[in-house]
Parts: sequence; C-alpha cells; structure tokens
Amino acid sequence: MARPRKPLLSTDRIVETARELVDAEGLAALSTRRLAAQLGVSGPSLYNHFRTKDEILEAVADSVSALVDLSMFEDGRDWRTALHDWAVSYRTALRAHPNIVPVLARGPGRRPAALRLADAVYGAMAEAGWPPAQATSIGALMRYFIMGSALGSFAGGFVDDAGAYDPADYPHLGQAHLLAEKQEKIDERAFETGLTALLDGLAGQYEQVRSAE
Repeated sequence: MARPRKPLLSTDRIVETARELVDAEGLAALSTRRLAAQLGVSGPSLYNHFRTKDEILEAVADSVSALVDLSMFEDGRDWRTALHDWAVSYRTALRAHPNIVPVLARGPGRRPAALRLADAVYGAMAEAGWPPAQATSIGALMRYFIMGSALGSFAGGFVDDAGAYDPADYPHLGQAHLLAEKQEKIDERAFETGLTALLDGLAGQYEQVRSAE
C-alpha cells in the first residue's frame, strides 16, 4: 500500500501555519525551527520560500491585511460611510489576530495587501475632495485609532475582584469588578463612540474644505 502523501509545502501553507502559531502563542513563539516542526518538514526547506523569519512575519501580517474589506471605496458609498464601514472591517480582522498587530503597526512597508489598503483609503478621500495632506492625515489617524483599539481590551483590563477596588482609594470604581464580564459589549460601544466622534469631527472639517473652494 502506498504511503499517504504529505501535504505539499507552499507559501500559503507556511503563512497559514505561522499565523495559527502566532494567534495561539504570540510573536515570541514563532521560530523557523518551531514552524518547520509544525509543518512536519526540515528547517532548511522553509528557505525555499522565505529567506528569514522576519519575511515570514511580514507575510503573516499581510495575510491579515488582506482580510480587510475594501469594497466600500468602490461601490459609491460616501466618504464618511465608507470610512466607517472600512474601520469596522479592519478592526474585525485585527481582533481576530491581535498578536500580529505590533508587526502591522510598523506600517505597510512593501506588503502588497497593506499597500492596496493604504491606496484605497487615500484614493477615496482624495476623490471625495479632501486636499492631499488631509487625505494622508485621515489615513494615519484612522490607522492609529483602529490599531489602538485592537491591541487590548479596556474592560478586560479590570480584575473581577471587588476587593481590588477599596472605596477609600478608588471612590468611583465600585462597579469596576463587573466590567470584565461585559467586555465585548463595552469595547464595541467604546469603539463605535470613538469612531463616531472622529467622523463627526472630520465632517465638520470637510464642510470647511468645501466652503473654501
């Protein structure tokens, strides 16, 4: 009986396995030796696809950028609606893979999906009438906001022990021990509140830009 074939080693399979490892154990867990073991191959075989571990991390980061929906910049939505819907999609992708956010935060570099994302946002803002400098600033501030929201949970940072919040020391944190159990709801509401505030502020600036034309 013929032996079952091992799955072929491919760039996509390496990236998928590396992403799963980073998701499960963090950036520090990824090494070429560990990754090769997960794939059931020898370490040197990875170098047929990637020269270094950093290249693998860059590819993992770009695979997450590729999950972000960009269709809202092409289907006729106004700039504000498009920014909102894109921000929600971007955050959803990052929340599913939070351990790779520090790599994404370095900027797009040469990563194709990340560059397509930056191009789509800038292009949509410029086409909507934003001056080039402000279109650039909008892309930057949205990235800061979205990535910051994906790095951790505000509500999840409070321990669920009422004894940790002595009213003598923290008179306004009497209910803080309840935040963790409502983490998702609180974090979602905070993100939408911040996003609405950002977009409201931009809408006011946009009116000024248009009236000055």
